[in-house]
Amino acid sequence: MIEKDDAAKVQFNVYLPSALVKQIKHAAIDEGTSLSALVEKIMRAYVEGDQ
Repeated sequence: MIEKDDAAKVQFNVYLPSALVKQIKHAAIDEGTSLSALVEKIMRAYVEGDQ
């Protein structure tokens, strides 16, 4: 669930293996979405227990 205060986007930097970054960038292209949108989708699924 998105709360009203969560609607604003903030930058969140993480360090990941370059091969993983390359894979997730390609996955975003394949899905026709942005990298940020795909990472948000994956992270929401994780915290909501839909791994």
